[in-house]
Amino acid sequence: MLRTFEHPRVQTPSARLIGIVIFALLTVAAARVTVEIGAVPITLQTLTVVLSGLILGARDGAISQLLYLGMLAANLPVDARMIGAAALAGPTAGYLIGFTPAAFVAGWLAERGRESLARRWLAGIAGMGVVYIFGAALLKANTGMAWDAVWSAGVAPFIAIDMAKAVIAAAAAESGRAALRRIGGA
Repeated sequence: MLRTFEHPRVQTPSARLIGIVIFALLTVAAARVTVEIGAVPITLQTLTVVLSGLILGARDGAISQLLYLGMLAANLPVDARMIGAAALAGPTAGYLIGFTPAAFVAGWLAERGRESLARRWLAGIAGMGVVYIFGAALLKANTGMAWDAVWSAGVAPFIAIDMAKAVIAAAAAESGRAALRRIGGA
């Protein structure tokens, strides 16, 4: 079975907190790697979201993304376009809100069953799918686009890139857990 960072009952509270803060800050940094392609930019954020679930586990991965959203809600310019809380009302709102359940789903799926690269990749894909569901729904609600336009602007351009990000996340999860164990002293 895949072992995330460490089970919270075994891991020290300070080690868990370090992992949560690191992934919230990595999500901020990943927003800076942006390619503007329209209403929704390509960023590295979905990579860090999935990694947070795969490395920290469902609960702590989701908490790390809640911390990120908290920074955004506090109007810190931590989103791709550096507009702060306004991002939570714009076309990217659903994608951002989807980060928390996506990290949870990726972590939850990775924690179950036999550990393998393919299983972690599928968990990553499921997490990406959660981001698409939230993102597309709120993109339609916030812009009034037709569903085919939502698909063209908010889902289709990201599929191949996000499949590659899921592979990277799956491959990096083991070494990421080892690095966090060293940092956290666990």
